[in-house]
Amino acid sequence: MRKIASILLMLFVVVVSVEAQEQKPERRQTRQEYVEKYKSIAIAHMKRYGIPASITMAQGILESDSGNSPLSRSSNNHFGIKCKKHWTGDRVYHDDDAKGECFRAYPSVEASYEDHAKFLDESPRYDSLFAYPSDDYRRWARGLKAAGYATAPDYADRLISIIESMKLYLLDRPAEAQTEKKSDDKANEVIKESASKVEVDARNVVAVSDEQVNPNDFRVTVNSHKGYGVYRSNQISYIVAKEGDTIESIGKVFDITPSLLRQFNDLGKVDKIDKGDIIYIEPKKEAWLGDMMQHEVKMGENLYIISQRYGIRLRSLEKLNKLTDDEAVKAGDIIRLK
Repeated sequence: MRKIASILLMLFVVVVSVEAQEQKPERRQTRQEYVEKYKSIAIAHMKRYGIPASITMAQGILESDSGNSPLSRSSNNHFGIKCKKHWTGDRVYHDDDAKGECFRAYPSVEASYEDHAKFLDESPRYDSLFAYPSDDYRRWARGLKAAGYATAPDYADRLISIIESMKLYLLDRPAEAQTEKKSDDKANEVIKESASKVEVDARNVVAVSDEQVNPNDFRVTVNSHKGYGVYRSNQISYIVAKEGDTIESIGKVFDITPSLLRQFNDLGKVDKIDKGDIIYIEPKKEAWLGDMMQHEVKMGENLYIISQRYGIRLRSLEKLNKLTDDEAVKAGDIIRLK
């Protein structure tokens, strides 16, 4: 009997021990561990798509609870992206705003990050975000909320709080980019005074002349890259298209995705560009930063030509002048620039 009792006691101890191990909660991944694990993907997507790495990381932290949420663990969905009608991949069902909502499922976390970048890049509702610089995380956060990425009223504030408390904004300026920027800044110091004078001269010519200004009369190269002169207008860099250039070919030279380059230049899905066209390689501004307040439309000009000439977003120019995209302007009309 004693032997049997001893065996039963040992079995009881083993069972209790196993149950205790099974019930022991798995260690949570910290925010810092999460950032270290995935920040390289976020930085790569920033370079490719123009989405701030800080925004990508903050969304990942918030939406997936740093990779600890049931949704992220069951489906590798780190950004809370729902199936939508065009999704053809795997899916899981999870309670969110409503019970049993459909969410996208991925074979890996990396696939989730890639789909997040494409989701923002290809959805028209997020087009306006790409007019913001990739280091302007505050406007990106507010833009995501305004575009309806999440229903939480404090979504933008929560993203900004994560970014600033963890100093994720430093990811928007990776070491290699800082090195390139310092190099460019040093080179640009030599020509800064000349470039500034050129912009002032350009504004003066526009103000006093009835003839359309030929940009080549005042254009001065402020930098160069792989055979292209890089110029400045409204504090934005642009190049002049060569014979045979396409959005794709220019994008490859400057390591900018075609969709982002189209957004910079208000081209939609249009690929055709002509020799001599101004192509901006940075987002255009919302208004003219120079002294001029308005522009008189010349023969042959339209609102798009004016927006490219002054480096102003087409939508901003339409809004400033209370015009819609299908309203034509004619010679003699006055267009507000700010």
